[in-house]
Amino acid sequence: MLRAKDTLRKMYSAAKGYYCAGLAAPNAFSALDLRHSLNSLRKPPGHANLFRVRSYTQCALGGDSADQEIVIALGSNVGDRISTFDRALWLMRNSGIKITRHACLYETAPAYVTDQPRFLNSAVRGTTKLGPHDLLKKLKEIEKDIGRTAGIRYGPRPIDLDILLYGDSWISTENLTVPHERIHERPFVLAPLVDLLGSSADDCMEKSWHSLSKHNGGFFDLWNKLGGESIVGTEGIKRVMPVGNTLLDWRERTLVMGVLNLTPDSFSDGGKFQQVEAAISQARLLISEGADIIDIGAQSTRPFARRLSANEELERLVPVLDAITKVPEMEGKLLSVDTFYAQVAAEAVKRGATMINDVSGGQLDPNILEVVAELGVPYVTMHMRGDPSTMQNEQNLQYDDVCKEVASELYARLRAAELSGIPLWRIVLDPGIGFSKKSTQNIEVIAGLKSIREEMGRMSLGASHVPILLGPSRKRFLGEICNRVDPVERDAATASAVTIAILNGANIARVHNVRYNVDAAKVSDAYRKYRSKQ
Repeated sequence: MLRAKDTLRKMYSAAKGYYCAGLAAPNAFSALDLRHSLNSLRKPPGHANLFRVRSYTQCALGGDSADQEIVIALGSNVGDRISTFDRALWLMRNSGIKITRHACLYETAPAYVTDQPRFLNSAVRGTTKLGPHDLLKKLKEIEKDIGRTAGIRYGPRPIDLDILLYGDSWISTENLTVPHERIHERPFVLAPLVDLLGSSADDCMEKSWHSLSKHNGGFFDLWNKLGGESIVGTEGIKRVMPVGNTLLDWRERTLVMGVLNLTPDSFSDGGKFQQVEAAISQARLLISEGADIIDIGAQSTRPFARRLSANEELERLVPVLDAITKVPEMEGKLLSVDTFYAQVAAEAVKRGATMINDVSGGQLDPNILEVVAELGVPYVTMHMRGDPSTMQNEQNLQYDDVCKEVASELYARLRAAELSGIPLWRIVLDPGIGFSKKSTQNIEVIAGLKSIREEMGRMSLGASHVPILLGPSRKRFLGEICNRVDPVERDAATASAVTIAILNGANIARVHNVRYNVDAAKVSDAYRKYRSKQ
């Protein structure tokens, strides 16, 4: 207890200094939060103390009947690293470990022994009833099951599973040290670890974990001392998303997603691409103009559109999907399918789709979340209240703070996806421009993407780092601003909106006119790089 008090006093002193000097990083504890934590240690005997730190010794490591919150690090640099991670997560879930959060995925340069392949690193947060040594034993069994054998220390390995944190406990035994003794010097461990924490300092367990860091500013300061966000994107550590057979670094440049509607009633180009030949011709045009992703939609989601059944949607989609996967120009491109049906998602991936784009975030067909988790493809979860037939009702347009509420509601969809088994590193967020929003609210969201990220970061720093997709293309609010009734005449306005979105943190632009927006993205990216060097 004395050690915990001393640690907290140091953390409070450091945070107060940073706060008063105006130098506190966005991820740091506030002085007020730490003062409250410090005061909690002064409660009279018998008062519940939620910020305690327990110490385990060799003779006191039995199992605990209560669930313990844990953090486990994952690393791999041999074989199919992504499949290895997927299998490790599956085996953990089936071994008494409930995974509740995932960090982002990082590709990192090898440390200590540098003459070996690059690593993938991440971490998960969860709960278990297993005692710390039983948990260690279970993780070693999983490593062996996946194919790990004794080898060079710090050398190549198909899988590495380390206990970083176990409840509020400090553990030091012959076989186990928690927190992991080398956390402070490893950016490939600290980056995913801080992803699993929130910046708000509201979580009692997270406060305990920060105290276990034995550092004045907790794990956030440890991460910042190694460079923090400034080193992400360098050769040493990159935040990536697995798509197909590639690892996508979406921070390098903005990706452009070309829209291919197979519907007769879409607001912009309904009826133009229902025939297979017309659809393939349009796909080739989008690719020739620079599209990185083709997003095929067979169901209209315009306001008040009639909802098709999954079978009706598949009747439209399958012929085009089968044809487009045979187009040589699709080599190296990503293929997304815009659907909220689990059945359609499964069939689409079976036929070659590499991404699922769900405007409902799993609310119109809850089965889609578990299905996408099993499919192992990226999942775009979008903000929308109600469904296309009700989303523009007056009650769904009421916000006190549109960015804050979109962030909160979108985070809820992200959490639902995670708890269904979709790792954070496969999630893309879409704030839903034109869905359950008035014209002015759409502008607020585009201009407020940074504040949406920050609000999510209060709950999960990892969530604040995932790619953001934005789809303002030809939407009505642009027509109202520019007095353009015909949606096709809104392409210049779309490029302007895309530019603003990119400069505020968007990573993927979903558009109808690819040529204009590829140019807008290139200029925006060049400006961002210039500003980052200033």
